[in-house]
Amino acid sequence: MPIYEYRCPNGHTFEIFQKMSEAPPDACPTCSAGPVEKLLFPVAVHFKGSGFYATDYGKGSRKVQPKEGDSGAGEKAADKPAEKAAGDAKPASSSD
Repeated sequence: MPIYEYRCPNGHTFEIFQKMSEAPPDACPTCSAGPVEKLLFPVAVHFKGSGFYATDYGKGSRKVQPKEGDSGAGEKAADKPAEKAAGDAKPASSSD
């Protein structure tokens, strides 16, 4: 069960150990003034180790491989047939 901290209109703060489903207290136990308000505090979170920060995932560190439909892959495919044709011409000229 969590501990909740409340404040009355007169400035008294107090803690109550209660279930989450229970209703908040109606009045301050010290001065019986009401209504009381629940105090909320930020949670302390500590990230330890690598992989938790935005700077750990830089865009430049990833290697992008070209897809089949990319222009870079099309240029390489166009170069290969030309090289193959040039390779076929050499053996034919040596047999002359």
